[in-house]
Amino acid sequence: MPDQRGQWRKSTYSSTQPDCVELSVTSEATAVRDSKLPAAGELRFPRERFQAFLAALKSE
Repeated sequence: MPDQRGQWRKSTYSSTQPDCVELSVTSEATAVRDSKLPAAGELRFPRERFQAFLAALKSE
Protein backbone atom coordinates (compact mmCIF):
# COMPACT_ATOMS: atom_id res chain seq x y z
CA MET A 1 0.00 0.00 0.00
CA PRO A 2 1.42 3.46 -0.78
CA ASP A 3 2.64 5.48 2.18
CA GLN A 4 0.12 8.28 1.78
CA ARG A 5 -1.40 9.82 4.85
CA GLY A 6 -4.51 11.88 5.27
CA GLN A 7 -5.34 14.04 8.24
CA TRP A 8 -6.12 12.20 11.49
CA ARG A 9 -9.71 12.66 12.71
CA LYS A 10 -11.85 11.33 15.52
CA SER A 11 -15.60 11.20 15.91
CA THR A 12 -17.34 14.39 16.97
CA TYR A 13 -19.22 12.21 19.46
CA SER A 14 -15.97 11.60 21.33
CA SER A 15 -14.27 14.98 20.93
CA THR A 16 -14.22 15.58 24.70
CA GLN A 17 -13.01 12.06 25.52
CA PRO A 18 -9.30 11.17 25.55
CA ASP A 19 -9.87 7.44 24.85
CA CYS A 20 -10.74 7.25 21.18
CA VAL A 21 -9.70 5.80 17.89
CA GLU A 22 -8.64 8.13 15.12
CA LEU A 23 -9.02 7.57 11.38
CA SER A 24 -6.93 8.79 8.49
CA VAL A 25 -8.59 8.31 5.10
CA THR A 26 -6.94 8.54 1.69
CA SER A 27 -8.13 7.45 -1.73
CA GLU A 28 -6.42 4.05 -1.30
CA ALA A 29 -6.58 3.23 2.42
CA THR A 30 -7.99 3.91 5.85
CA ALA A 31 -5.65 3.92 8.83
CA VAL A 32 -6.78 3.49 12.45
CA ARG A 33 -4.81 4.37 15.60
CA ASP A 34 -5.27 4.87 19.34
CA SER A 35 -5.59 8.59 20.15
CA LYS A 36 -3.77 8.11 23.47
CA LEU A 37 -0.78 6.37 21.88
CA PRO A 38 -0.38 7.71 18.34
CA ALA A 39 3.33 6.79 18.28
CA ALA A 40 2.44 3.12 18.90
CA GLY A 41 1.54 2.70 15.25
CA GLU A 42 -1.52 2.25 13.12
CA LEU A 43 -3.53 -0.39 11.35
CA ARG A 44 -3.98 0.23 7.63
CA PHE A 45 -6.71 -1.29 5.50
CA PRO A 46 -7.43 -1.03 1.78
CA ARG A 47 -10.33 1.39 1.39
CA GLU A 48 -12.72 -1.24 -0.02
CA ARG A 49 -12.12 -3.60 2.90
CA PHE A 50 -12.70 -0.89 5.49
CA GLN A 51 -15.92 0.15 3.75
CA ALA A 52 -17.08 -3.49 3.80
CA PHE A 53 -16.21 -3.68 7.51
CA LEU A 54 -18.32 -0.59 8.26
CA ALA A 55 -21.21 -1.92 6.17
CA ALA A 56 -21.13 -5.19 8.13
CA LEU A 57 -21.20 -3.28 11.43
CA LYS A 58 -24.16 -1.19 10.31
CA SER A 59 -26.12 -4.26 9.19
CA GLU A 60 -25.99 -5.88 12.64
